[in-house]
Amino acid sequence: MKAWKVRDVMTTNVATVAEGTPYREVVDLMTSRHVSGVPVVDDAGLVLGVISEADLLYKVEMIGEPHERRIFEGRRRHAARVKADALIARELMAAPAVTASASTSLVEAAKRMEREHVKRLPVTDSHGRLLGIVSRADLLKVHLRPDEDIRRDVLDGGLKRVLASEEATIDVTVADGVVTLSGRLVRHSAVQIAANLASQVSGVVQVVDGLTYEFDDLNPAYLKPGLGNPAGLL
Repeated sequence: MKAWKVRDVMTTNVATVAEGTPYREVVDLMTSRHVSGVPVVDDAGLVLGVISEADLLYKVEMIGEPHERRIFEGRRRHAARVKADALIARELMAAPAVTASASTSLVEAAKRMEREHVKRLPVTDSHGRLLGIVSRADLLKVHLRPDEDIRRDVLDGGLKRVLASEEATIDVTVADGVVTLSGRLVRHSAVQIAANLASQVSGVVQVVDGLTYEFDDLNPAYLKPGLGNPAGLL
């Protein structure tokens, strides 16, 4: 069962800037490349930080406002004023950058973006050098997979183990990423395992579990002494 990683969806032709790139050049680059953020890298390709549209907009937001430091100034206001006064990439960027490796799962990448409140992650190697970039939109590419590819992964992945131990057949259909399982297995636990494995296949939107079972091995009363062992589990 192939679980997609960041390497499967990341962009490798990445627009970057150096620390000393002027504000106007950063704006020009992001506009011409139609991107909402760029990594800042050094001569060796090491990622130093990231500049987003939000970092650039402070200069627009604070046009006409006095930039002198106030006696009582909140952290957010101070950060906004510093960005509004910035002239080069080093002063604009958020650092250190929140990054991911090429082997990071899409699930973890999505969680990291949510946790760190970022819309993109530079993808780096073990030395911190830039390999690519992955955005929220890139993560959604997994749901563009053809239904037949998803069905094949469901069948050829973990379900093979379930079928081998259960001596049963599971019918799998996929429509618009929704996987429907039908058939009959020996154990209730095997039904749960099958549905869980199917849900882990990249591109699955939902699993409709239509499987039935012969013995409820998840019922504590089922394996109590004196009730027999009809499934041969002990």
